[in-house]
Amino acid sequence: MTQSPAERIPGRSGPVRIGERAARTLVTELARRNDPKAALLVDASPESAVLAAAIDALLPGDTLTVVPAEPAGARALREHVTAQGRWVADRVRVVDSLAEADAAEVVIAAEPLTGTAEQARTAVDGLVKYLSEGSVLSVAAPVFRTEGAAAELDRQGVLHGVGTDLVLRNSPPVRVHHLRFTPASPALAARLAPAHRPSSVPLTRGMHIDSNGVAAAGIALGLAAVARVVRPKSKLWLLPALAAGPVAAFFRDPERDVPEDPSAVVAAADGQVLSVQRLHDERFGDGEWLRIAVFLSVLDVHVNRAPVPGKVVDYFVADGGFVNAMKPDAEHNVAAYTVLDTDHGTVVVAQRTGLIARRIVQRAPIGALLARGERFGLIRFGSRTDVYLPADAAEPLVGPGDKVIGGSTVIARWR
Repeated sequence: MTQSPAERIPGRSGPVRIGERAARTLVTELARRNDPKAALLVDASPESAVLAAAIDALLPGDTLTVVPAEPAGARALREHVTAQGRWVADRVRVVDSLAEADAAEVVIAAEPLTGTAEQARTAVDGLVKYLSEGSVLSVAAPVFRTEGAAAELDRQGVLHGVGTDLVLRNSPPVRVHHLRFTPASPALAARLAPAHRPSSVPLTRGMHIDSNGVAAAGIALGLAAVARVVRPKSKLWLLPALAAGPVAAFFRDPERDVPEDPSAVVAAADGQVLSVQRLHDERFGDGEWLRIAVFLSVLDVHVNRAPVPGKVVDYFVADGGFVNAMKPDAEHNVAAYTVLDTDHGTVVVAQRTGLIARRIVQRAPIGALLARGERFGLIRFGSRTDVYLPADAAEPLVGPGDKVIGGSTVIARWR
């Protein structure tokens, strides 16, 4: 009988466990695909949070093949699946070993890799064989290990990564890697829902805080605590303590209703439209571009979203200054350009710094597929976000002075 990766790697099912939040992150690629698909879950057990998350993510046309962590566990898994009811039992198949599984669009390792680098490489190689063209392998490793399996997955992420998520709310924290070993068609992005990202920390059902905001608020509260200890009779500690709330609010990340209209181009950020113009930019290819520039004040949401579904094919940063983003000279500010390949041609999103904004965060590596309205980065403290569209293919629906909401407002429509 062929052994599963878990059997080949001693200690893989050690003290590191995947909790509910990390499980949801592992099954992101399964949950976000709206078309019928086949998924493969390896190293599962009846009590696995990843199994529960994978079952919850299933749609009517989906199938899920489950490989137990140990061959003897297949019976318990089958009983567990049957107990979930007929709807689940009709879509979930439990096999005795990985050798019995078929190729799948999504492959998920239910247990984190904790062995040596060589063992991790062997496990990944064993799972790659079950990936269909353009499919994704999702696997986790402990964060605070700088060698062995964690280092190997970091290396694999550099070569094949299309997304990496740090999940601190796990015991211990883990890093989830989404790996794609063969190219995916940009057309697939149109069939995806925005991915779940643990970098967005939920406060309520409709409001999140980006992890940058959590860190900034923590630093402010830490400074307040130090000031209180160093100068107990002074009220100086109140300044950073009171600043923690507003600083966190700068990084608020509300849920948005993304239009389903396939012809819609949505705003990449909240703010006010500065300009709508046609221009040429040889960096993105020949032809004329329609550029819609949006200014983000310090009071606007700073999270950036993909205006259209597409595949990230290039990313580069242009050096420059830090002029007020509302002024024409902001054209030459530091900017990060994310280039998307779409069904309608090339689309570019430029994240520009401003007078206060000095830090751009971009979380979509080359090769990643972005759904319309999906979060892909942010700019800290006010800035400007430009969307470049093929001028002959798009019709603008907004003008200077209009207020737009990232991920929701339709700023243009494909002809």
